[in-house]
Amino acid sequence: MKPTRFTALAMSALLMFPAGAALSTPAASATTEGVVGERPVPWTPHVLDGRVKEILRIGDVVVVAGDFNRVADNDRGDTHDVRNLFAFEHGTGQVIESFAPDVGGTVNSVVEGPDDSVIIGGEFRSVNGQWRRGLARISLDDGSTVPAFTARLDNGEVNRLATDGTDVYVGGAFGGLNDTERLGLARIDARTGTVDPGFAPRISHPRRGGSRLQELALSPDGGRLLINGTFTRVDGEERHQIAMIDTASGALTPWSTSAFEPDCDYSLMHTYMRQMSFSPDGAYFAVVTAGGPRIKPGLCKAAVRFEVTDTPDATPTWFNKTGGDAVYSVEVTDAAVYVGGHQRWMDNEKGAHNAGPGSVEREGIAAVDPETGRALAWNPGRDRGHGVEALHATPDGLYVGSDTERLGGEYRARLGMFPPA
Repeated sequence: MKPTRFTALAMSALLMFPAGAALSTPAASATTEGVVGERPVPWTPHVLDGRVKEILRIGDVVVVAGDFNRVADNDRGDTHDVRNLFAFEHGTGQVIESFAPDVGGTVNSVVEGPDDSVIIGGEFRSVNGQWRRGLARISLDDGSTVPAFTARLDNGEVNRLATDGTDVYVGGAFGGLNDTERLGLARIDARTGTVDPGFAPRISHPRRGGSRLQELALSPDGGRLLINGTFTRVDGEERHQIAMIDTASGALTPWSTSAFEPDCDYSLMHTYMRQMSFSPDGAYFAVVTAGGPRIKPGLCKAAVRFEVTDTPDATPTWFNKTGGDAVYSVEVTDAAVYVGGHQRWMDNEKGAHNAGPGSVEREGIAAVDPETGRALAWNPGRDRGHGVEALHATPDGLYVGSDTERLGGEYRARLGMFPPA
């Protein structure tokens, strides 16, 4: 069979790795040197409806996931009918038409899989007309479903995936996979989808609603897994909405914090925890939060840094509050902690839906100094909307995915990239 253009692009990435090597890095790969520029590149395609929830670059191929149906080329000349997942070429923005999976529902998360594939998780029930509840592995060559991957949710949905190249961690709202009981968290084989019987941490005692994971993040060395969600206990030990697990043993590490014990929200929001990201060296992580309409004490609507230690009841190294607006996404690089949401300000600890003393305007996206926790000068701005749900740092810049059309003062519908300054 004649190789497709997509195959050639993907193979260029595969040639950088020896045979049998794990292709994915768990959480942090090489990132841009310094803070990125404020003007987005002109070549990314436009997502014309819905919202982008995840972006993953593999070699010169960029995979975009979310809840959408139409994508236009960067010049808006041609429009492509896609469903919740598509790919384009980094550097040109050309939509790769040979990759055309039919995903019957929202894709929340995507990670690199083995043998030139991606693994997706979300709220879908079918892929390419086949029953695939919440999980599927898809060939990057032509978008076909990989039959050897048999993982299926028994119920519910997937919120986030993470991988070390061999195993995939699955977090969400479900009671089991492949008829194996797993409440909101499981580890599966990246190639086959088989559930790991030796990894079974149990979350319980939800603060509100049912037990579920909202987010998870894997350390760069693959040794520690961060989880957050509605729980207040893990394996019977007190852990308020966030916990750290040793991946080798499957047991909790001693690290804990009571920082997220205070109430931040209202009855419709079961947890105010949102995305987490490790630093490239794995020394610390950042987490961002949402919250209810009222201003309350605690780390509501904020970006927060913690050191990676074995310290019980750890306190934050720093926090940066928006003064009343939710933050949904975070990506840590050596130079900055990038955060996205629908915030109007940062450095706004004294604000209450207004610009408090010392606050700075940051419309929907911001960069925070990793050491001080204060907002950096970077301030491209964007239409706020619901907010940024996808940030992905690469050696060539920072990809941004959202539900609005203006980014850095330009029309970049729901998808854009800031190159190095």
